[in-house]
Amino acid sequence: MENFPFHDGSIYDMLDTRHTDTRPDVNHSLQMHSSLVRRLSQERELEGHQSCVNAISWNSKGSLLISGSDDTHINVWSYSSRKLLHSIETGHSANIFCTKFVPETSDELVVSGAGDAEVRLFNLSRFSGRGLDDNAITPSALYQCHTRRVKKLAVEVGNPHVVWSASEDGTLRQHDFRQGSSCPPAGSSHQECRNILLDLRCGAKRSLADPPKQTLSLKSCDISSTRPHLLLVGGSDAFARLYDRRMLPPLTSCQKRMSPPPCVNYFCPMHLSEHGRSSLHLTHVTFSPNGEEVLLSYSGEHVYLMDVNHAGGRAMRYTVGDASKIMSFTPTLNGLELQPPIHDFLQTNIRVRGEVATGLGKCRMLVEIARNSLEEGKHPYYGIEACNEVLEGHLSGIGRMLRHECLCIRAALLLKRKWKNDAQMAIRDCYNARRIDTSSFRAHLYMSEALEQLCKYKEALDFAIAAQCLDPSNSVMAEKVENIKKHIAAAETEKNNKANDGGARSEPRTGRVLSLSDIIYRSEANSDASQDGPRSEREDSDYDEEVEVDFHTSVPGDEGRDVEANFLHGSLNVRIHRRGDSARETVDANGSSGSPSSSSQNDRIPYQPETVIDMKQRYVGHCNVGTDIKQASFLGQRGDYIASGSDDGRWFIWEKQTGRLIKMLLGDEAVVNCVQCHPFDCVVATSGIDSTIKIWTPSASVPTIVSGGAAGPDTADILEAMESNQRKLSRNREHSLSYELLERFHMHEFSEGSLRPFECAQS
Repeated sequence: MENFPFHDGSIYDMLDTRHTDTRPDVNHSLQMHSSLVRRLSQERELEGHQSCVNAISWNSKGSLLISGSDDTHINVWSYSSRKLLHSIETGHSANIFCTKFVPETSDELVVSGAGDAEVRLFNLSRFSGRGLDDNAITPSALYQCHTRRVKKLAVEVGNPHVVWSASEDGTLRQHDFRQGSSCPPAGSSHQECRNILLDLRCGAKRSLADPPKQTLSLKSCDISSTRPHLLLVGGSDAFARLYDRRMLPPLTSCQKRMSPPPCVNYFCPMHLSEHGRSSLHLTHVTFSPNGEEVLLSYSGEHVYLMDVNHAGGRAMRYTVGDASKIMSFTPTLNGLELQPPIHDFLQTNIRVRGEVATGLGKCRMLVEIARNSLEEGKHPYYGIEACNEVLEGHLSGIGRMLRHECLCIRAALLLKRKWKNDAQMAIRDCYNARRIDTSSFRAHLYMSEALEQLCKYKEALDFAIAAQCLDPSNSVMAEKVENIKKHIAAAETEKNNKANDGGARSEPRTGRVLSLSDIIYRSEANSDASQDGPRSEREDSDYDEEVEVDFHTSVPGDEGRDVEANFLHGSLNVRIHRRGDSARETVDANGSSGSPSSSSQNDRIPYQPETVIDMKQRYVGHCNVGTDIKQASFLGQRGDYIASGSDDGRWFIWEKQTGRLIKMLLGDEAVVNCVQCHPFDCVVATSGIDSTIKIWTPSASVPTIVSGGAAGPDTADILEAMESNQRKLSRNREHSLSYELLERFHMHEFSEGSLRPFECAQS
């Protein structure tokens, strides 16, 4: 695939024709052209922070870069000189997770949100005449109304008066500088800040079929730059939500929990919508530059692209049960769309017809590359990329039979590669192949194999029998059918044995001491090991409402710090006592019930699951499990490329249309969390666990797919790096104790000090 060009064409042709090109965004195409992206290398390392850099953001002109760190400082940098201009001692008492320039204020107002649940506003004009060492200024505004960490801030283009903050307390608040510059701390007797725009304290869903019940701990939010009334949020479940601010109820206070307001759209890949895994959550959501697409980054998962579909366009929709339908054998398919419709415009455009005819030969060559990869035992990665190029880059220009062939080959390669959720992607391909040819032997065979990998043996048997009927003389299929029947029999036997042994092994509920994994990772006991296979029966219970936790721990001093540690140093003893039924209802800090005010009415109305917008592309290769502030971003004013940080210290760039990896760069000694593209130039800023910010420019002498930096040279074997990341994604996470989990169980104070030994690694 190295020799195949990307879809943005030749940069030389674009430069020659840009003066005669009538497209209004022709110069935008040159900002992040593939020939420039492949030359990206580290140009500068900005030093000025003392700890992890959790947030970076450009101003609208691209002349300034702002950063926020665990050292509780905000730094402002000059783009032209790459020098530190201001370093603000913010007064935050915990890690800064987000910081922004306030629009239309001549870049004088900056805002920050932190782990101390505070939002602070600063006026840089107060630095006039001061030196860098004189960095303590009083905030112009201080908002203390959140009760948990503030993870993301949003601003509206052209609005200098308002900033929005998303917090893990389940609320998104609107702070209007014209209405007040401060508010009392959360929980105070006079706490009446009527600034809650979204109350999602009863908004989290364990699966699509379940009604929202628990607190949706917000991790990210974004406001569309093209339609600023649209607001996107993501948090502690699998669903991103799109709201129209014009349709939301008036601002409220936190005294009474409200039912979540209706949203315009839900976004979630279909295969993640019915898992019910409490650990699955979003770390970042963002709009594309034109506002037509959204990008979602999941913890323990991949990055996904979706259409906004605000006017009923091409986005693929599904509802509860559709994920099960595509895995169930029916002689006639139900017509569910798993790929965008193919528009036939060839008859009216002669020039396009000629381009498609040229591309058809290229597609046949790519399919042959993929077939050879499958038959010759090569690594499936490049064969999958070849199929992606055909199916995502030339779908409208190929016939049904070539599309069917490519779908079947890609399904087989995905099943061979076995990266996380590859089996789910193979099921999609087999379903689409069956829609083209309902009697396709390979589509039924590979569907059976995919279902076997997911431990769905009964469904796999149906497709295996169908494949056997399509090719009765195939002895391999007869053997396959018998093997699946043996799996089913073994599973039934194991289930019966567990049922018989259950009574003898059961313990009294009162005073039972559960293991840490029983409580923390009950939802992942089997999911990661079998890659989305049968879930543990313990997942059906919600430990937030069933357990009380007492922690006894000791946190060592500086001698216990380890730059590579993802664990809490010291001993941690956990004893969990089951609550009685009378203690099931929670009460918040202000004394109000944990249930929404309209719960009595909702209990009488059957819950109607929402329609959800499905993925149209996924981006794989990186790893996102160690921090919950990891970003995925659109690069350039056209957003033709996608970038994400990774837990292996690298950051990755993919072509948006095809998902093809274009660049892998080593940007940190531990983890890259933030990736922000310059508004106009081919320049990218990254940050992470290191205390420095890296500036990347297309300064390499030759284009390459890998690039090193201050952290050292990168491996030339991109497959080795990506395979390692996939193993981390699929690994059982029982060894890791996240900072967020400790926060959930109120581990706020220790007699021997703060939680800083592991804050960097587990944000």
